This record gives sequence, structure tokens and C-alpha cells, in this order.
Amino acid sequence: MKSLFTSLLIVGALFGPPSSSHAAEDAAQGNLVLGLNDCIRMALKAAPELGEAQADIEQTASKLDEAKSYRYPQLEVMSLFGPAPQARAQDITPTIATDRSTRLNRLTWFTSADATLIQPLYTFGKISENMKAATHGIEVDRSRKEQRANEITLKVREYYYGLMLARELKEVVLEVQEDLAAARKKAQKLLDDGSESVDQIDIYKLDAFSGEVAKLLEEAQKGEKLALAALKTRLGLSAITPLDIGSERLTMDEETVPSYDAFVDRARLRRPEFRQIAEGIKARAALVEAAKANYYPDVFLGGLASWAYADDRDRINNPYITDQYKHFYGGAALGLRWKLDFGITGAKVAGEQAQYNRLLSTKEFADANIPLQIKKFYLDLKEAEQSVTATQSAYSNGKKWAVAALANFDFGVGPAKEIFDALQAYARMRAAYFQSIYNYKIARANLDYAVGEAPLDGAK
Repeated sequence: MKSLFTSLLIVGALFGPPSSSHAAEDAAQGNLVLGLNDCIRMALKAAPELGEAQADIEQTASKLDEAKSYRYPQLEVMSLFGPAPQARAQDITPTIATDRSTRLNRLTWFTSADATLIQPLYTFGKISENMKAATHGIEVDRSRKEQRANEITLKVREYYYGLMLARELKEVVLEVQEDLAAARKKAQKLLDDGSESVDQIDIYKLDAFSGEVAKLLEEAQKGEKLALAALKTRLGLSAITPLDIGSERLTMDEETVPSYDAFVDRARLRRPEFRQIAEGIKARAALVEAAKANYYPDVFLGGLASWAYADDRDRINNPYITDQYKHFYGGAALGLRWKLDFGITGAKVAGEQAQYNRLLSTKEFADANIPLQIKKFYLDLKEAEQSVTATQSAYSNGKKWAVAALANFDFGVGPAKEIFDALQAYARMRAAYFQSIYNYKIARANLDYAVGEAPLDGAK
């Protein structure tokens, strides 16, 4: 009995929020009382993981904006200011003088500005494929955020149901403790009255068993406190925040469970991982095409404007001569820019293709293993459902046995050992009953996660 209660109470300590008869009292005292959906909403709002996922979405969205921006003109302007030599037109008219030198006392100043405008016309997919990759990348990050939200919801449900389990097990221990106290009181009375049906050894046995039950009660209370602390942490609450859950008992859900095939079909439509892989494959395919586009040139429309001015220099109006310190000219042209390399582009294409092939393998793995995961959780659900029925009947009979044993002991016709055996059997089956309900709820929560159920749709 000890090992059974210990293991069950440790499970309860690891999974849960507060429940049951204290809720009304806590609400009256101003404590925070939350239902399961309330806990899920608060956990999703407080979860730092979702903030990280949202940052990933925004980062990928910025890459999309960057890729879109390459469709528009790019303007580059450079401006200079500095010294320049003086110059006169007669130095080159009628003949070019070759004996002129630059002297410090004949320097002047100049300023210039050069602007280059490039408007891409056709890039063989460099821009469009990167835009496509970023668009699908955003969907990948959104699905990843949804997956994290589902993981948080699953953990909250585990904590919530686990605390309910811890409290139910504590109630079982308290019930056994109460029955033992009544039996101890009756045994002492019979012993004091000189009854031959009870001796001091029976008192010792009852006290020994009561001590073990008291130990289990301490473990149950510890499990409840740990479960509550775990829930507060997941909800982003401080340890001193007064918190309890609604007045709920750990009971079976009245629902019709769909077939295994229905769960699999639903998972293919809703499971975030399936969408991540599908969108990821599209993104990787676009990146492969974008890498291949580097084999081809970029067609663009280019524009150039250049202006410079210098004091103490004559302007020369001759299309054959350009004065870099004093001029103004511009023009436009259709251009072709082609970057040739020896193996660099091919290596980049091979790398992107490898990533694409990797995702195809991941898809095969998901197609095979997600249905297997669903199968496991579905069988867990069915097993727990059968266990609930079996243990409910067992603990009901155990209770009858315990009542009969206590009654016989009261009348002095039953031994104390019969009380121990009956209470142990009852407590063990009662605990197993609640454990089976807990297992059913956890299996259902796992199924909801496995099929990609929206956080608040699957919570009951």
C-alpha cells in the first residue's frame, strides 16, 4: 500500500493545479480561482516561448520585406569636397600645354556629387523565389508558434489534472484515517470494558497502521503543494500568489471517442508539424530555384548623373574631354550584369538541394511516426477507459468489505486484521480508480496534442 500511494502522490506532485471543496471559501477570501481554460489562457499569455516564436515570425517577415524591396530602384549617391588645381581654357587651346605643374599657391576647392540608379527588370527568379521562400518561411514560423502553444496547453492540463489527482488521493487517505480512528476508539472502549474479543495487540496493530496512514497523508499534502507550485510557475505567478482551481472532482468525461482513423485524418489537417513540413518544403524548393538563378545574368535599367564644381577653373564644353572637377552630365542605359564563378554557385545550389532533400526525409518520418504516436495515445485512452470501469467495481466492493469488517469489529466478532486487509484493498482500488481517470484525461490531452487540437478546443 505504501509504495502504491507514494508513486501516485509523486505523480500528482508533478502535474497540477488546486481543486475541489476549498474553491468557494477561497473565492470568498479573494483568492484567484481558475478553471482549466482560465489556466490555459493565462499560461499562453505568460509563456516566454510564444514571445520567442513571435520574434521568429517578425524576423522572417523582415526577410520578406527585404526580398520585396529588391524589386524597386536602388540609388547610390557619393559626394566629395576637397582641393583641386586651378585651370584655364588657354592651357589646352589651341594646343595642349604639357609644361604646367600644380603648385600649392595655385590650389582651389571643389565639390562633387555622383548618383547611380539601378532598376532591376528581370533576374531569372532571384527576387521572386526569395520572396516565395520568405512567404512560406513565415507560415513555418507561425506553425511552430502554434506547436509551442499546444505544448504549453498539454503541460497545463497535466498539471491541472495532476493536482486534482493529488487531492483525490489525499481524500482517500483521510477517509482511511477516519475509519481507523473510529476503529481505534471502539477497540479501546471494548478493551476498557474487559471484552475478550479485543486485546492490547489489536490496539498496537491499529496504532501501527494509523502511523503509516499519517505518513501517507503527509506525502499527499506535499504532493498537493508541489503540484500547486508547478502550476503557478507555468502561469507566471509568484509563489505567494493565492491560487486555487474551480470546485471540480476528478471524474470521467461524458464523450464519444472518435475512431483511430478519425484522429489520424484530423492530425493531417490540423497538426502544426505537418504544416511546418509542407511549408518548409515549399520554402526550400524556392531557395533551390533562387540559388540556380545565380547561373544567369540580371537585366536592369541604369541611370547616372554626375556633377562637380570648382572655383578658378574654366568650364570645358567638349564631349571628348571630361573635367573631373567641374562638369555636369548624365545618361540612362539598358544593362546586363553577370557574375561568373568557378564552382561557388554550384556548391550553393547543392547545399540548398541537400536541405530540401532533408525535409523530404523528415516528411516521410512524420508520415510514419505521427500516426504511430496517435495509436499509442489512443490505446492508452482505451486502456484507461477499461481500467476506470474495473477499478470502480473493485473499490465499491472493497468499501463494502471495509464497512462489514468495521461492523464486525464493533460487535466484537471480527479480528482487527480484517480491518487492515479491507481498508488496504479499498484504498488501493480507490486510488487506482482515480489514477485510471487521471490516465484517461492525460491520454485524451495527448491525443488532442497529437492531432493539433486548438488549445481551448480540447480542454474540458
